[in-house]
Amino acid sequence: MSDELHPTSGIDIEANATAPEFDVSSQGAGGEELKTGTTTVGLTTEDGVVLAADMRASAGNMVASKDAQKVLEVHPTAALTISGSVSAAQSLVNSLQAEVRLYETRRDTGMSLEALANLTANLLRSGNFQIVQPVLGGVDDDGSHVYGIGPGGSVMAEDYAVSGSGSPFALGVLEQEYDVGTSVEDAKTIAARAVQSATERDTASGNGLTLATITADGVTIDTYESVENAL
Repeated sequence: MSDELHPTSGIDIEANATAPEFDVSSQGAGGEELKTGTTTVGLTTEDGVVLAADMRASAGNMVASKDAQKVLEVHPTAALTISGSVSAAQSLVNSLQAEVRLYETRRDTGMSLEALANLTANLLRSGNFQIVQPVLGGVDDDGSHVYGIGPGGSVMAEDYAVSGSGSPFALGVLEQEYDVGTSVEDAKTIAARAVQSATERDTASGNGLTLATITADGVTIDTYESVENAL
């Protein structure tokens, strides 16, 4: 297996996962760990990728945030959706961003999406991030890619992927409306409808929409106070 698919730095993942900048102690007012029950989706298109997520974070039975950002850029042409523990997700994103910068500085070339997916999986397998289930999407020289990455580090390349407690409801919309030839604009609408369907049935999902469009030109992330505003 190529070393391209493994973390490229000497970073001590275990040590850095508990460093202050990773905010591993994120808690709600009652001391509970902040979690994103969440609905996140990712769709490939002919000319890009669309990622979407709701914006609710919970602490126990309380809605701790109505403005949680669950789609984050981790690469000049890739982003990650997060579900699970907020602190673990923040740590994972910071680690990925650092590894990508180091890789590209050392090699003077962009990291492929396959390598980025495997790097993400390797970090999850390290044990510090296993309460996070991300969806990775992006564009490289080989085209548009979406990867569903399991908490234990499994990697599945898909035309579309979902994660979070609302994923069964979102999946029904995607299976009905998604087509391989879907355009970016149509994919944005489908992704918004998928999240909307989940928020109507899943109490851990809701409070707006984050929608990311990823092309060879970069990552654009927009937020909406309600899903309806994106349709």
